Amino acid sequence: MTSSPQLILTALPGLPLVSQGDDLVKLALDGLARAGIVLQSGDILAIAQKIVSKVEGQIIHLKEVVPSQEAIALAQKTDKDPRLVQLILQESNRVLRSRPGLIIVEHRLGFVCANAGIDSSNVGPQTNAVEGSVLLLPKNPDASANEMASQLMQETGSKVGVLIIDSHGRAWREGAVGVTIGAAGLTTLLDLRGTPDLFGRQLQTTQVGISDELASAASILMGQAAECRPIVHIRGFPYPLGEGSLKDLLRPKEQDLFQ
Repeated sequence: MTSSPQLILTALPGLPLVSQGDDLVKLALDGLARAGIVLQSGDILAIAQKIVSKVEGQIIHLKEVVPSQEAIALAQKTDKDPRLVQLILQESNRVLRSRPGLIIVEHRLGFVCANAGIDSSNVGPQTNAVEGSVLLLPKNPDASANEMASQLMQETGSKVGVLIIDSHGRAWREGAVGVTIGAAGLTTLLDLRGTPDLFGRQLQTTQVGISDELASAASILMGQAAECRPIVHIRGFPYPLGEGSLKDLLRPKEQDLFQ
């Protein structure tokens, strides 16, 4: 009897709140041990962007931000704090659209997102030290993922994939979903062109954002509020890990009808 394929996702338990300079690889390995999981080659770890940003010191205190005239003008149009708008502009290549409460930009990393991915939720407890603080995306998520994958290989001898994921909205639909913003050690865009379908017809255009599919699945377990599950272990990925990056997922501007 042929066994059915399985994709098993496990949110690692007992992870503490992280601070700048913490060792994410050690935290992940400790979480794997608590879950009773021995890391194997072919496994994947999905890491919430928020803890990567915190470890890398991407927390910004708005009281330290001086808005430009451009930021002040855009803040008036969008009903946003001018200091926040200044950070959005600094983190972006260009502003694509805006309305009250929302600024859509091309982020400096190349993807389109709302408010440059800057977030104030779960930055820290609401004390004087962090009130009015926001979190920027990691400076180079692909490099962060590569560093984690290399360290995991050194520590365990296992070749694993690492995804850094965030929640993004979509042009066609309501609701945010998990997406890849950094990757190492696995294919991010699965090219199935030339593969035969059930009837032998070759696929002509099919490319699958396979790492985004994994990111969305992991995001379900991570949650969006107070769940404290920022690392998810994935086993059973039905393709060779390969090599990919965020760049593979970015649609060229000349083909993007939404820009």
